[in-house]
Amino acid sequence: MKPIRILFVCLGNICRSPLAEGVLRECAARQGLGSQITVDSAGTGAWHTGDPPDRRSIEAARRHGIDIAGLRGRKVSKADFEAFDLILGMDRENVSTLRQIAPTGLDGKIDLFLAYASGRDQDVPDPYYDGPEAFERLYQMLEAGCSSLLDRLEERAS
Repeated sequence: MKPIRILFVCLGNICRSPLAEGVLRECAARQGLGSQITVDSAGTGAWHTGDPPDRRSIEAARRHGIDIAGLRGRKVSKADFEAFDLILGMDRENVSTLRQIAPTGLDGKIDLFLAYASGRDQDVPDPYYDGPEAFERLYQMLEAGCSSLLDRLEERAS
């Protein structure tokens, strides 16, 4: 597989997208693809710039042997559209915002995460206002989606 750069995007970059970043890194490493995939995360809003992921995302990751505590929130930038090959929004609202701010001709890199990864036209729900169990469900959804994403990328490369 040729190297690919993937950016996960959610609203504030503290719950869904940093957990997706950590999960994809772990899945890629398990499949021996860690050196071929560059992954990052960002938010469409700047409320949490510089903040660590939500403690519940950190805990959900930690329960599965993944450390995302060192990640820091950031807002998606115009440069991201040049720097990444694939920009995956966690929900339709994020995808819509990304398409509005994408430089001309670069909006083709944007897709809904689960639609691209597994053909499911479904949002990844935001667990922010829910309890820890929602973060475990989030982890499970992201793990399945990231596994499907890697399978799709490998198929596309062959």
